Amino acid sequence: MTDLYIIQAGAAELGFPRALFLQAESRFVQTAEHPFIKRLHLEGNYVTMDDLYESCGDFDELNRCIAGRLVEAAEFISSSGYNETVPSDCKRFVVYVTLGRVNPDLLAAIHDIADAGKVNVEVGPFISFAEAAYSDALSYGHLNGQEILTELPANRLVRIPDTEALYAITEIDSPLTASDVKLTLSEYYPDEYEVYFALPAPDGSCYEVKTRKLYEIDRMSAYDAAAVLLVPPANELDLPRHSVEGLMQMMRRLRAPGGCPWDAEQTHESLKKSLLEECWEVIDAIDRNDPDDLCEELGDLLLQIAFHVVIEEEHAAFSLRDVATGITNKMIFRHPHVFGNVHVDNSDEVLVNWEVLKKQEKHQQTVASAMDSVPKSFPPLLRAYKIQKKAADVGFDWDSAEEALPKVHEEADEVMEAISEGDRAHIEDEIGDLFFAAVNVARLKKVDPDLALTAATDKFEKRFKLTEKLMLEDGKRFDDMTLAEMDEYWEKAKKL
Repeated sequence: MTDLYIIQAGAAELGFPRALFLQAESRFVQTAEHPFIKRLHLEGNYVTMDDLYESCGDFDELNRCIAGRLVEAAEFISSSGYNETVPSDCKRFVVYVTLGRVNPDLLAAIHDIADAGKVNVEVGPFISFAEAAYSDALSYGHLNGQEILTELPANRLVRIPDTEALYAITEIDSPLTASDVKLTLSEYYPDEYEVYFALPAPDGSCYEVKTRKLYEIDRMSAYDAAAVLLVPPANELDLPRHSVEGLMQMMRRLRAPGGCPWDAEQTHESLKKSLLEECWEVIDAIDRNDPDDLCEELGDLLLQIAFHVVIEEEHAAFSLRDVATGITNKMIFRHPHVFGNVHVDNSDEVLVNWEVLKKQEKHQQTVASAMDSVPKSFPPLLRAYKIQKKAADVGFDWDSAEEALPKVHEEADEVMEAISEGDRAHIEDEIGDLFFAAVNVARLKKVDPDLALTAATDKFEKRFKLTEKLMLEDGKRFDDMTLAEMDEYWEKAKKL
């Protein structure tokens, strides 16, 4: 026999078990202040928990007090025997009406006290506003019933995980709330996208469901805390804005039978050149401080990543989620000062920890194994920088750039000697040493050699173009001038 019955009044008057409520000898409601409770017009006396909400210091105390009050009432009824003052149609049990699903912490507290007092507890089924609205929308023929319903409260709506799912946005109680919902949804769906606005009928018996365009949802004539916005599934590729999953769907379609022959033929090897080019185009957009171009170039780079991932998906090797999981776990592991209890004072200490953790992660126990981790496909200046850094990490390094600079002069002299000998292989070897020594000086001064060389090349290009412009203004051309004459114009360009 049930001594305490909990009604989860999700859809309030929409399917509320009024007869069960009226049959109970003792009735409790969570609060009398909520409009749902007022709309129910519950006949007879009931006790609210409003006084406990005001007197309790925290939610743990509140849960204990509510549980104690309910179980105490149930124990009293079960031990008091027949009471002639109780109407004959009432039964010997206590009913408690919660707004929404019963709080798990409260339910645990009720069971703890009820078990000790041998009180039987039963929790009634829960029909949410979203489920009730969805059911009535089906009766209108708006949806086909094959969708999986996902409920999202309006006040916690920050993103749409999957546009191919059916969403029920609940608690749209004002035009302001509807406007916030519209702004979030507009990031995914077009303004003209058809949605369904469900509002409780005046008598509370069902939902009235109306088809609306997305841009209209904050222009409705009425709102209610029980109002629900049903957003039907959309084909990702038909939408004007796309997620990363949409990108992956598009790439799978391109490589599938009946897709694009060129895309289907590509391999990791054939795409290497494109991957490098897209990386450099991203860097170029950054250097030009062009946000619009950077957005486009990052998209081109992301396409390359999607391409490589889909190729591996076809071999069941890994997916984009595996890629995301790997890099996320790596970053968490290498940032113990953020995700753990390690303390650092500055970015230099962060980099020291990074290298230590990287070696642990990759099981690099020797300097040689650390050097092996530097890809041979790196651009030469970058690879030289990285290799030197690995040696410097164990103390094999100059104390300063000033001490390393004479080595550059020494290598330059050796280049001159090799040139005088006329041995091409020797010349190439010594020029490599000269570059390597120059990279050492740059590294010790914390200068990126690639960026420095790029800046020097840009400077040369700018001056060369200006030199030619000055020549042309004087009616002269490179073909008609000596090197000494060219140098005069070069010096003029340097001063401008």
